[in-house]
Amino acid sequence: MTSYAAAGVDIEAGDRAVELMKSRVARSRRPEVVDDASGFAGLFDASAFLRYRRPLLATSTDGVGTKVMLAQRLGKHDTIGIDLVGMVVDDLVVCGAEPLFMTDYIACGKVVPERIADIVGGVAEGCRLAGCALVGGETAEHPGAMGPDEYDLAGAGTGVVEASELLGPDRVRPGDVVLGLASSGVHSNGYSLVRHIIATAGLGLEQEMPELGRTLGEELLEPTRVYSLDCLELIRETEVHALAHITGGGLAANLARSLPATADAVLDRGSWTPPAIFEVLAGHGRVPQAEMDRTFNLGVGMCAIVPAGEADRALALLAGRGLPAWVLGEIVDGGGEARFR
Repeated sequence: MTSYAAAGVDIEAGDRAVELMKSRVARSRRPEVVDDASGFAGLFDASAFLRYRRPLLATSTDGVGTKVMLAQRLGKHDTIGIDLVGMVVDDLVVCGAEPLFMTDYIACGKVVPERIADIVGGVAEGCRLAGCALVGGETAEHPGAMGPDEYDLAGAGTGVVEASELLGPDRVRPGDVVLGLASSGVHSNGYSLVRHIIATAGLGLEQEMPELGRTLGEELLEPTRVYSLDCLELIRETEVHALAHITGGGLAANLARSLPATADAVLDRGSWTPPAIFEVLAGHGRVPQAEMDRTFNLGVGMCAIVPAGEADRALALLAGRGLPAWVLGEIVDGGGEARFR
């Protein structure tokens, strides 16, 4: 007898996955979330926007790239969702927006309820760290298109910012200071190069690396740091002109997106020591510095541009929140570029 299950789609497994993830998702709930009895949509009470004079909605969508392949190889699925949230909400906060809610989408070759619950549990934990709610999502089984142990995930987030408080290049002035906010490691960009280095250098994910203090796989699966609450507090308590989320393309290219056409960011490469993982990758892969610069964050996951007089206060605030940060460079007259000196 022909059935959906015979074609490779297990509806009962999907239902079990939903039951397993419910308690984890509940931990990300915000007061504005409204239950939809049908479960077809996520609802958010927009009356919260009444306190704004001119609320601007911000939206972002992203995935985690081929980092999922390492999670699959290692059989560890409970942190990759944190990576997803970091990629989405920390794009939102760059303009000053408070992340409000997210939805996720998981495509897989076969629904294994415990694995799906781990993935979504990671998304929910990332949302909790970001202060936003996970209001819905979708898991789709794609037998034939993906192997039974393969999956990919993506997400979309929405935030809000007062129009008059929108951050961006128009606020940046020569004399401002660029602060570097430490990354937790490689985050979720450059993993195609990472996997190429692993393959060509004959490295093993289970291999203990003394310079890392743990296995290579554990280091590479370290979840992306979620900066949104730190950045929002920084915006509330100090004067911030612009932020830059350092993702694909590296430090200089992403920082340049937050600069006006009349100014440059001059960065001091000697102001910080990149985490050891980047030396490991560069050494084993024989990757030149220029390629490292345009592929990885090199230990800087977010930048904040502030007036020089605010730098000490901003650094003290971040240190009090347990986030390492330092003066990375300065803004000078120029043509909209970020460069190292």
